[in-house]
Amino acid sequence: MATNQSVADEQGEQVQYESQVRNGAALMALAGIAFVGYGVVFLVLNFVGSGFELGVSTLAGMTSADLDPAVAYYISHLHVATAAFIISTGIAIAGLSWYGVRQRLTWAWATAIVAAVVGLVLALPMHWTGDAFAHDWVTHLGPIYLATIVFVVGVVLSYRGLRTA
Repeated sequence: MATNQSVADEQGEQVQYESQVRNGAALMALAGIAFVGYGVVFLVLNFVGSGFELGVSTLAGMTSADLDPAVAYYISHLHVATAAFIISTGIAIAGLSWYGVRQRLTWAWATAIVAAVVGLVLALPMHWTGDAFAHDWVTHLGPIYLATIVFVVGVVLSYRGLRTA
């Protein structure tokens, strides 16, 4: 009887670990999709919005129409490139998480983390170093912070399941 109980306990633990991997991978993928959504909004606002980023309406009181056309085009060029990299990073994170982490591939888990961390560590500090332009941090950074929290919860949850392999 004790043998049957230990086998049942072991099977229950395995189901729990699989659930943690599956749920963690889903949260990581959801965060990747949120990064894609943020990038798409970033791209759309460049063409049909203020011409600036989400949460930025003017630069020192000037709209994009007030800027020298070459400067405005250069800003637009940078916004499109930035949006492209946000979107492509989100796609990579979502794909690695959904297809790799759910299959318990540690390399996919680690690669998704590195992709997210490199982007966030390089991009976010610049938002808090200087006051050259005003931005509404809730609308500008709030979506990324929320997606990052979801991602971190997914990373921790999936790690708990992965480490038992």
